[in-house]
Amino acid sequence: MRTSAKLSRRQNIRYRIRAKIAGTAQKPRLSVFRSNTEIYCQLIDDVNSVTLAAASSKEKDIKAQTGNKVEKSKLVGQSLARKAKELGLETVVFDRGGNLYHGRVKAVADGAREGGLVF
Repeated sequence: MRTSAKLSRRQNIRYRIRAKIAGTAQKPRLSVFRSNTEIYCQLIDDVNSVTLAAASSKEKDIKAQTGNKVEKSKLVGQSLARKAKELGLETVVFDRGGNLYHGRVKAVADGAREGGLVF
């Protein structure tokens, strides 16, 4: 499959997911973006179009850790859960961003659950 075909297919999957879920101030959307080397996640309030909290594998404390990308993704999920707890948020809606729910995306979700988020 050509790269352009893969990207357009993933974009259509992303649109389909976003048509079904949306975040609010009390229950934000946990959006995950996975690049080849890094992983980023955000808590988004779609009603007010505001990012409430964000975490990525580029943060100093996570980048300093040794391990593979899956282990660092779990740390990103835990970091985001900590930030959400500080904001008083406990429940979120998970948005896998068109990626399959395994590997690094699943590790973010597992880390967020271990940190105390419910979804």
